[in-house]
Formats: sequence, C-alpha cells, structure tokens
Amino acid sequence: MTINIRPAVPADVPLIAALIRELADYEKLAQEVRFTEDMLEAYLFGMHPMAEVVIGEQDGIAQGFALFFHNFSTFEGRPGIYLEDLFVRPEARGTGLGKGLLSHLATIAVERGCARFEWSVLDWNEPAIGFYRKLGARPLDEWTGMRLDGDALKALAGS
Repeated sequence: MTINIRPAVPADVPLIAALIRELADYEKLAQEVRFTEDMLEAYLFGMHPMAEVVIGEQDGIAQGFALFFHNFSTFEGRPGIYLEDLFVRPEARGTGLGKGLLSHLATIAVERGCARFEWSVLDWNEPAIGFYRKLGARPLDEWTGMRLDGDALKALAGS
C-alpha cells in the first residue's frame, strides 16, 4: 500500500467538503455543519487563505485530510501550527495514514520555524487520545478551551 500526502488544490473542494461531513458524522456533530463549498473555496484558496489542507491518499484514493492554520506564541515569539481537524476514513484507520498526516504537518512546522504543533481532541475519543499519546503528544490539562460564537460573538462585537 502506498501512502501519499499532498497539498489540497481548489479542485479538491468537493472532496474536502465530503470528508468534513464524514468527520462531523463520526463526531456526532452533523447538525453543526453550515459551510458551503463556495465558502470553503474562498477561505482555503481565495485572495487571503485562512487555512491549509493536506489530503492523505492510499493507492491514489483519498482516505483522509488535515486542516490547519498558523497561530502565534507570544512567549516564543514564533508561529505555531494549529490542527483544526484530522480525519481518516474508518476503512483506512490503523494503516499509518493518520500518523503520516501528522508527520507531514510536523515537518511543515519544523520547516517553517514553528515553536509548536497543537490540536484539541474530544474527551470521549479515547482511541484518538491513545494514538496521540503514543506519538509523544501531551494533554494540556491546565488549559480550558473557550469559544464565542453566534449571538454572543455578535454581542461582543457590538452588532
């Protein structure tokens, strides 16, 4: 089996959309999906891309993706990479594709001079947590994720 990790291109938008929907189904969050393919294309490949995507293929068939963007560490004075989503289709799990995607992003982080590579994982996703720990990732138990969205975001923005 041949694994290939490649940068996504605009023609991949329908594939990216399908993989995001599969991820949302797996995470039991399908009701949260609100994007359109036009939105994905604009934000991933438009004048000012907000994120990047790599596609994981096995024997030429797309079986997963990773969507990431840069953040910045004020203490380090350097950028980091934040992995927003990683997904490998069930039939390709356990074949090295997930590790390949993460390794590819770690390589990008090192090449770009990043101080760190971070992501979040749902607390119920024990298989993923175990997988990440085996790779050397450590949980940041001292941090609590916070989010503003919807009406709360608009209210704070003064809208």
